[in-house]
Amino acid sequence: MTPRETTISTHLLLHYLLPFTLCLLQPPHHQPVHVPTLVPHAPTPLTRSRFSAEAQLDFTTRCNSSCFHRAEQEEQMTDKLAFETLYADGFRTLTTVEVEEDDGDDDALHPTHAPAWRRRRRLRRRMKRQIYGADGRFNIQGDDFLMDYPFSTAVRISTGCTGVLVSQQHVLTAAHCVHDGKDYVHGARKLRVGFLIPPSVNGTKAGLIPNKKPLVRWVRVKRTRVPKGWIQGPQEVSMDFDYALLELRWPHRRPFMRLSVAPSSDDLAGNRIHFSGFDSDRPGELVYRFCPVEEESSDLIYQHCDARPGASGSGVYGRVWDVGLERWERKVIGIFSGHQWLEIDGENRDYNVAVRITPLKFAQICYWVHGNRLDCRQD
Repeated sequence: MTPRETTISTHLLLHYLLPFTLCLLQPPHHQPVHVPTLVPHAPTPLTRSRFSAEAQLDFTTRCNSSCFHRAEQEEQMTDKLAFETLYADGFRTLTTVEVEEDDGDDDALHPTHAPAWRRRRRLRRRMKRQIYGADGRFNIQGDDFLMDYPFSTAVRISTGCTGVLVSQQHVLTAAHCVHDGKDYVHGARKLRVGFLIPPSVNGTKAGLIPNKKPLVRWVRVKRTRVPKGWIQGPQEVSMDFDYALLELRWPHRRPFMRLSVAPSSDDLAGNRIHFSGFDSDRPGELVYRFCPVEEESSDLIYQHCDARPGASGSGVYGRVWDVGLERWERKVIGIFSGHQWLEIDGENRDYNVAVRITPLKFAQICYWVHGNRLDCRQD
């Protein structure tokens, strides 16, 4: 099967077969997720960034049972939900926050719906770094596919990563794409977001030029926000906060994908996650993949979706039940981070990892997008 035929098959699966399958699924039976209110304090000015860090596209961590099962205290969580704002001129501020609960409800800080560790199937032997068995990725090519939702929501980050459009002016990506935990990377000084433009849109008849690569339209970033949980924390802990939000200088005109608190994998249609990114081994190509969730904790989604460096920051989405619309909808439930070795019960387990959007992270990212508390609730 040619790459083009593979792409068409994938497109048909996504847009024709899945909707019919979803019609047969019953909505999940669970209590509505409570999203707390994040109350920010006045920003404190910081020294200008030195932009001294090197970009790290292949982010790998190790975690044992103690770090996996660690319990967060309320004080620790509010400290980690503080955030740093970087402006285009290098000026920085730190904003501390408080978490406001209704009627003394603290479920958001200690969520009862958080999935316990569970093993779904035997671990497959690792064949190649971040590729498990046969490569299951698909190149997305052609105007009809590159500009089609949800593929059109994937954007490039100038530091070498991927991002996902989550509003008319905001891009969600991985924190390690712009910050190494101690300082911002060189490329964050003039950070840009790249929008793919199919060749035919630029006056070129793509059909006459085999394998013609799409062009990229770059837009400067006005403001970058990174959670304090990522900054200056040990890697096995900070991976839980490996996300950042980029604000563009002006709005784009493309569809974007809405955010959702990540449900348990049992409440995802087909128990599958999906994401599209710009993997480094396929330069100039948008690469799509999907796979089942293997394991999950309160902060991370463990899976074997094939991925290579450059896919970091991709928006991980699934079909979740939208109560208001009464139908299954694609929503971003996590951010692809990288790779992790887990040492559990004396056994090394090998996974690709995505940061899950918890109620607190949803409240934080939503505040970053809207700039107020009133619009930040789970739809």
